[in-house]
Parts: sequence; C-alpha cells; structure tokens
Amino acid sequence: MDWKIFTATFVTIFVAEIGDKTQFAAMAAASQTKSTTAVLLATVLALAIAGSLGVAGGTLLGKYIDPIKMKYISGGAFIVMGLWILLKKGS
Repeated sequence: MDWKIFTATFVTIFVAEIGDKTQFAAMAAASQTKSTTAVLLATVLALAIAGSLGVAGGTLLGKYIDPIKMKYISGGAFIVMGLWILLKKGS
C-alpha cells in the first residue's frame, strides 16, 4: 500500500465532501427518522459505490490518456462547469 497516495486521496476526498450536498442530504434523511443506522449504512454504501465507479473510470481513462493531459482535461471541465453555473444563475 502506498500510504502517501492513500493519505493524499483521503484528505482530498474528505475536504471535498465536507459541506457537500451529499452531507446535507444525509443530515436531512437522518433528521426524519429514528433509524440513523440505516441512514448511515445507506450513505456509506452509496458513497462507496460512487467512489468505486470513479476509481474504475479513472483506471480505464489512465490506460488511454496521459496523466498530465488528464489534469488539464479535468481542470478545464471544472472551469467550464463553474462558468456554466455562474452564467446560468446570472440569467
């Protein structure tokens, strides 16, 4: 196990998820039931599956796209999405 990669990935994902809509959805679901264990397990399972799809997709793309190019592509995609959201909200 590469602990440097593990730590960098963990910190990046953890910070990205704090205050994310997923966290607010989990809070809303937990506030409406006494079965918080069910909400916790469903949230963990959903995030595990979503994360697994991301890892699988990244592994597949990594076979065909140079990692440096991938950084530019993903960075460009975030910029485009951000601009789209700003322009959409401004309308």
